[in-house]
Amino acid sequence: MTEPVKQVRPKRKKRLRNFVRSLSQNRFVLAATSRLAIWYLNWVERTNKIVVEPENILDTLKPQQPLIVGVWHGQHILMPALPIGLNASAMISRNFDGEVTARIVEHYGNRTIRASGGRNQKQTLKKGGMIGFLEMLNALKGQDNVVQTADIPKGIARRAGLGIIQLGKKSGAPIVPLAIASSRRYVFQKSWDKTTINLPYGTTGIVVGKLVHVPEDADDATLEACRETLENELKYATRRAYELCGKPE
Repeated sequence: MTEPVKQVRPKRKKRLRNFVRSLSQNRFVLAATSRLAIWYLNWVERTNKIVVEPENILDTLKPQQPLIVGVWHGQHILMPALPIGLNASAMISRNFDGEVTARIVEHYGNRTIRASGGRNQKQTLKKGGMIGFLEMLNALKGQDNVVQTADIPKGIARRAGLGIIQLGKKSGAPIVPLAIASSRRYVFQKSWDKTTINLPYGTTGIVVGKLVHVPEDADDATLEACRETLENELKYATRRAYELCGKPE
């Protein structure tokens, strides 16, 4: 009796994927979703008290531009709307969520690079990750900041990958560990990265960890050491951001 169910489920998943893909190509749906998301982010930003640590971090960072801003997947949704004072290019995936995110990012004066990484070389090439890496490198050479998620899509959450470290090595730009947390939030517990939606009428903590500088002549051991340092700094910044907002994870 269970065999027909096993045959139907893949078909349902395929139909769902096709439906979502059709939505991502519908400009009216994209426009409406993007405008709603921008309105919501503005609402959250206006109604949240923002606490930044260190307080004078912008004065420290601006002279060191261009920068690579490293964040965790699922923890940076509010980032485009925050008055951080640093515009950047961001690598965004080529799916429905990515289409909406790209419109949001561009609305706030930033630029987009349409590509995403993967858990292995084959996935990275398929998703245009190598092209995205080169475009980010060119952006940094053009004195533009970039934002990159440090952990690998659908890999191990909050484990930094080597991609962002390689970008630091090739560009010479410092990596800035950045974390954002809100006291009022909704967490998708079943998502691989615990995607978090910031809610209005709370407190938002923004924390920057110690910058990570990757030597241009770094060997494999040094790259791994830099990766571990970035991971630890991001974990510290995340923990501290949740403490600042008054509601730890």
